Amino acid sequence: MRSRTSPSLASQPPLAGRVVQFAEQAGRDYASVLINSLGGKSFSSMPPEFSEHHQRLWASSGAMWLTGESKGPPLCNPVPLAACAHGALLALSRLAPGATLPSASELLGERAAIAGLRRSGAIAAGGGCRLLACDDGALAINLPRSVDWELLPALLDNAPVTNWDSLARELSRRHVADMTDSAALLGLAVAAVAPPPSILDEISWYRIAHVGSAIPALSRAPRVVDLSALWAGPLCTHLFTLLGAEVIKVESRDRPDGARQGPGQFFDLMNAGKASVAIDLSSPVGRNQLKALVRSADIVVESSRPRGLQQMDIWAEQLIDEQPGLTWISITGYGRGDGQGNRIAYGDDAGAAAGLTAALQAVAGDRVFCSDAIADPLTGMHAALAGWASWLSGGGRLLDISLFDGVRHCTQQPQAPCLPVEGEGDDWRVVFADGLQAVARPRARSAARPARSLGADNQRILDGLKPC
Repeated sequence: MRSRTSPSLASQPPLAGRVVQFAEQAGRDYASVLINSLGGKSFSSMPPEFSEHHQRLWASSGAMWLTGESKGPPLCNPVPLAACAHGALLALSRLAPGATLPSASELLGERAAIAGLRRSGAIAAGGGCRLLACDDGALAINLPRSVDWELLPALLDNAPVTNWDSLARELSRRHVADMTDSAALLGLAVAAVAPPPSILDEISWYRIAHVGSAIPALSRAPRVVDLSALWAGPLCTHLFTLLGAEVIKVESRDRPDGARQGPGQFFDLMNAGKASVAIDLSSPVGRNQLKALVRSADIVVESSRPRGLQQMDIWAEQLIDEQPGLTWISITGYGRGDGQGNRIAYGDDAGAAAGLTAALQAVAGDRVFCSDAIADPLTGMHAALAGWASWLSGGGRLLDISLFDGVRHCTQQPQAPCLPVEGEGDDWRVVFADGLQAVARPRARSAARPARSLGADNQRILDGLKPC
């Protein structure tokens, strides 16, 4: 039985009162920013070599190799994305001493390494998203599913659009705001290519959207119910498995995680070590099983639009009120509030919306995508940090984390000047004052074991649940 304490603990940032110190240079200033925003304390000194070190991290991450025109050099990045990724994992490692975590360089590029993806300028490495000009700006338009193409006539007043070329011609006569507003109503991932935020803008990488009751720290590892799919959410819960959590991956029997249809090695990397439960969500029995699973959790991670779960009578706020200590991590495209909760986003278009394409265009002259769906791995790392910090400090929070806000937070960090790049073909080097550094290709870990087959743990997990 969970014991109830004052909700004032949960209403504070997740690390209030904890002291965290760092020794490593890689990403330490950004780790400090994150820890401070969670309510903890960190070092006060900043490394003077930050700018150069950021570019070294970027060159070694695999993400630089994926950024730029297909026949041109990989691009340096003024935004310290690699340092931000390193900083997020560094902060997480300090919350779980002894845990073995992968490197940020592996996490940023391993999907591309497994799938054999390459940089392709204004075409995303994965191929499903493109940067297309409008009459008054540009859009990142992501059409990864056949149903997305079927919705284009409704977006474009029944204009005949059958391929990317005809879509580009049609968009060139239209206004950005009209397209993004209509796309949001249709459930299409379409975003305006926007500039990076001003340093004066107030940007939070997470929000506490609802507060319940916290509990004293548990002596056991948490149970995590993972309702997420694709990349950001599964990466978050993958990191939880490495921290020792019990993770139960829950999927619809009729519509399982779409990543199961992608490269098996990548799905195994994200989901090995998790129990697998498959539920018929169209039936009352299945929905009751889902509710019972959620009620058994210490942490819930989900990446659906809020109305998706609400239509099944699962309300995050209500469950947090009823279950002291519950941490609920909601990963969306643009956040749960301000009318954005049902707006769709994927990693590539969210990155363009958050300012990465504009930042690269300012130094390279062309509109290009940044790496491979970069908002996904960045969000997964940040979500794991916020969620684990909340659990350590008693839970009782609904954490609102979006692809857009996480990248915007990174684009607001101090930028570094880009350095010359030389080479040809697949052999490129960044020119530093003390010599050359090769631009590393994306690389991937090997999964220790395969992910569990769909529903492999139904009997073991579901038989032990208390009925709702």
